[in-house]
Amino acid sequence: MSECEPHALKELSGDELVAAARSVLIRSGEQWTTMREAVFVELARFERPISAYDVADRLSEIRGKRVAPNSIYRILDVFVANGLAVRIESSNAYIVNSHPGHSHDCIFLVCEECGDAAHVDDPDVSRSVRALVGRRQFHTDHLVLEMRGLCRQCA
Repeated sequence: MSECEPHALKELSGDELVAAARSVLIRSGEQWTTMREAVFVELARFERPISAYDVADRLSEIRGKRVAPNSIYRILDVFVANGLAVRIESSNAYIVNSHPGHSHDCIFLVCEECGDAAHVDDPDVSRSVRALVGRRQFHTDHLVLEMRGLCRQCA
């Protein structure tokens, strides 16, 4: 994954997003299977984080046969490792990266009522947290901050 400046990349959607994800995964030496594509497409349909169980249920309904959540978790792990998705740790849910293959520090404002997760880019916060991490001589490749509370509509 390559690092990028906040807002330096165009937000992709639809077929363009799927094509970019496929390209990133293949370049990384992974396979782009029919099931991986189905999981990515389903994940990309949502603007808010969804769980592996939600993806499994939706794909089971679409395919007319049960899809095991464990297989979805394995696919989502591959997506996270390759910059195609981000895991919201506090709710064990996933959200698609709208610029696949490019990582940057992620700040999420997660609503405890409706489940929405607003993604915020703030270079000052990122620099401050990274400086703190550096002073502690801690090394991290990926910074994800989550703030839980109530969004404007739910407050």
